[in-house]
Amino acid sequence: MTRRPVDLGSPHRLYTVTGGRSHADGKAFDLVTLVVAESVATSGMQSEHARILQICARPTAMVEISAELGLPVTVVRILLEDLLDMGHITARHPQLARSTGSLPDSALLTEVLHGLRNL
Repeated sequence: MTRRPVDLGSPHRLYTVTGGRSHADGKAFDLVTLVVAESVATSGMQSEHARILQICARPTAMVEISAELGLPVTVVRILLEDLLDMGHITARHPQLARSTGSLPDSALLTEVLHGLRNL
């Protein structure tokens, strides 16, 4: 299967989508930040914002959102910051989950891996 290059549209479209901004102000989002929608799209909302809320009905990594929208990561980061500022999404880095003890430790995962190999 041959992959077609993503059509990013004209630079004018990207300029319009981001409101003329070329970079995000905060550092809340990196490629693996998990994003979850806290609301549904509202009437008059920018179509890209609405699509992000739809995609993030379940926890979704920022890089997945970028791929789904077919937009550069830098543009998606700006859009996500807009939604975060408006309270429409929450964001959590996977390392935060690890520090709360909700993920198994590496020793347990190693034991599981060895057990699976022995099957």
